[in-house]
Amino acid sequence: MSTLRLVTQNQWSTGDNTPEWEKLGKDCSAKARMPGHLQVIKDIMPDILGGQEVDRRMQSYLMNLITDERLPYTLIWGLFVPIIYRRDKLELLDQEYLMYPLDMEGYDGPFNNARTKACNLAVFREKASGKVFIYATTHLWWQSDDMTPGSRLARAYQARLATEMMEKYSKQYQNCPMVFCGDLNDVYDSPCVKAMEEAGFVHGYHAATEFRFEGMGYNNNNYSLPPKWIDAPFEKAIDHVFVKGFKKDAVKRFDRYCPDYYLYLSDHAPCYIDIEI
Repeated sequence: MSTLRLVTQNQWSTGDNTPEWEKLGKDCSAKARMPGHLQVIKDIMPDILGGQEVDRRMQSYLMNLITDERLPYTLIWGLFVPIIYRRDKLELLDQEYLMYPLDMEGYDGPFNNARTKACNLAVFREKASGKVFIYATTHLWWQSDDMTPGSRLARAYQARLATEMMEKYSKQYQNCPMVFCGDLNDVYDSPCVKAMEEAGFVHGYHAATEFRFEGMGYNNNNYSLPPKWIDAPFEKAIDHVFVKGFKKDAVKRFDRYCPDYYLYLSDHAPCYIDIEI
């Protein structure tokens, strides 16, 4: 039996430095921040990392750094939602990318800004055990209902589209288990989380048997400087991990990585589970 570390991370798609950061003698450009994201990978050594807000330049910078360090990772391209996985431990069997639609019946959208909201799915075989499972990373629509009416329901709609795609592949691979994670842009008590639970998924926080990170894992780095971690409970977090089809005690740890150096990399802390396959 093997334990895998499965991570979701919003890396903050900011390409160039800003005047606010320049005043502090800091550089928030993609090129300046990607060595920090490499350090995150070296620190927590994910078996799979699903990204959000990782644009083309960021993916290229990061993979070049990974190659220079001779780390055993491979990229699955996915516009702003790539997947990076350990090729020494995992074999890729299948893959699909789903861009969410702009519209939702009954509401005036659009609900996909710059076509950045999507789900990237991969089917993996863990080499040591031969076990097959699905991993999917997503980024859902971001606005509030006050900004665009129907936004919370749009996120639930997008989550259902993602789970339908996952179920299709699960059936194709002998009802294999599934992990769904990402920046859902909504809190625990929300329609999109309820949609996941209605589809039979369990939140990693509740599934964890040995450790649960109780905080939000969010900071204010792109609207107020100097940045700091926000003191808020798990229920206020918008980055989530869900599981379905694993044995009851498979998830050992639900955690967020929040070192101080990360404050200048992204406003979202990496969120992850350790799970037995």
